Amino acid sequence: MNVKQFPENISTLPVDFSHPNRALISGLYKETVKVNQAERPFFTYIPANQEYCRPCLVAAVPSGENPPEYLESSGLREFADQNQLFLHLAYAENGKWSLDGADADYLNGIYVKIQARDYYVTMQDNIYLCGIGDAAFAAHQAAKRMASEWSGMMSFGNLLSDLRADKDVAHGEEDQGDLELKIQGSAVQLPVWMLVSSYEGNNRSAADYWREQNHTAGEPTKGQGSDYIWMPDPVRRVNEINEEHISQVRLTVSDSGFTLEHLNHAWNYIRMARRHRGQGGKCLRYYKDPIACGALKKTLEVDGMTRTWFEYVPKGCTPDQKWPLVVVMHGRGGSAETFFDLSGMSVTAEERKFIAVFPEAGIHQQKKDGLRNVLLWCGEYEGKPIDDVKFIRAMVADIEERLPVDHSRIYACGQSSGGMMSDLLSYTAGDLFAAVAPWSALRSPSRMFCDFPKSADITPTIWIYGDKDFLCVGKEKDPLLPFPLEKEMQTILEEKLDHLGLDIHRQQVWETFPITWLGFTDKDGVPLVVIGKVTDMVHANYPELSWISYDQFLSQFSKDGNGDVYYRGRKVNR
Repeated sequence: MNVKQFPENISTLPVDFSHPNRALISGLYKETVKVNQAERPFFTYIPANQEYCRPCLVAAVPSGENPPEYLESSGLREFADQNQLFLHLAYAENGKWSLDGADADYLNGIYVKIQARDYYVTMQDNIYLCGIGDAAFAAHQAAKRMASEWSGMMSFGNLLSDLRADKDVAHGEEDQGDLELKIQGSAVQLPVWMLVSSYEGNNRSAADYWREQNHTAGEPTKGQGSDYIWMPDPVRRVNEINEEHISQVRLTVSDSGFTLEHLNHAWNYIRMARRHRGQGGKCLRYYKDPIACGALKKTLEVDGMTRTWFEYVPKGCTPDQKWPLVVVMHGRGGSAETFFDLSGMSVTAEERKFIAVFPEAGIHQQKKDGLRNVLLWCGEYEGKPIDDVKFIRAMVADIEERLPVDHSRIYACGQSSGGMMSDLLSYTAGDLFAAVAPWSALRSPSRMFCDFPKSADITPTIWIYGDKDFLCVGKEKDPLLPFPLEKEMQTILEEKLDHLGLDIHRQQVWETFPITWLGFTDKDGVPLVVIGKVTDMVHANYPELSWISYDQFLSQFSKDGNGDVYYRGRKVNR
């Protein structure tokens, strides 16, 4: 297979408006990553017609193999095509995988590099690792050192050294706000599948290590291509809000070595788990596929671009009455599919009986000479702004024509760029939205490329962010607020308080750990603006935000046809 070079200026490639989130390039490319002050190469394979924001697999190939040739002969290319994966091939320096830990740094460095969004956009944080042949030990080393980052690990070969003797050291540059590398001394669960020729020696030691990490208990079972399946302890001894206890250790004993059959068996298990950024680090949960969960994928052409959203209508939302509608918006570089999974809002919708929709942002070129179709709310294309407010209005109108929506109870929420968008809707579409819940951001004019008129209507707002969020947290003490805010965020907050007629000095502060709350009430005590600061969280989406935002705030408000706001059924006096 021919090896290509990435375009020097990828911004010259046109975007297909009928399929705006399709990768602009495909084929096999060679790139490099800096490891311990030296550049090391690896290969990236992008299937034809691949969409952005798909999972990716880092595969370390056996010593002595030529990566482009091995891609074809091993069946890895066929596997990537069938599963629509970004595939990254790592190979041994000087023809032989080492045992000293440098190769583990190399594999973990690739993890960091492929999230840069320079030529393609992977599904952020959902990256899987595979070691084949004598690369198996390097894969185990890498997974051990960054267990809280990888979503799963597969190995096909005997371990050549004792994993337990490996030092817990990691190298790599941190991309502020985009990646938080943490080496945790306590156990971090990670789904693992091993194929070995014997269950003894270093192989057994490695299995035991991962069993301990994953808190497995009881005797192993077997099936689905594995001879041993150790299940995690199903007893929940603590309240697991952020993370599901799901990681199994699976082991197959076979002399056949790496085969596509073994790979497919392992992948069908490993792919079920995905990482989610949240309070205290990255959380592991089973993946929620929108279609498998009962959502429908919808499209609508707006300004010549095919726009997409997933629509989730709980079974309890019967057509004999009207139901609330919640618009849930992903962050920069995310997608409707990923945020359906990450937000967990479909689960909240099922329990609280409201219709949830997950739209996909328009496109944007975020770097000079870079990609032209990174998904960003209110971005621009060829110098022209994308009107995502127009899209959201058109989408809601389309939904109201087909589904039993309570027009008085339409809400918006979202994270990062989606948080900015939800707050923008409170600013310019107050006639439509009864309340909004921006997460990790408020409306940010400096990061949006459209100007919108200010609505005369008022829209109550709950804003939740992490205490380590680079986008929201200020560096200097504030004389008016109990915790400092980033300057633009504070400016927008003050404008919002002024528009709602709220006195910044009329504050209420309380705590429900891990969130410290700050509320601003009107003269009747109605909390029209609430801020929640989450302890030990970066620029991320705390999984419990969907429940908190809907139960504690959004559902309390409604809005009639005259634009009057009601709090718990009582009209808010302006």
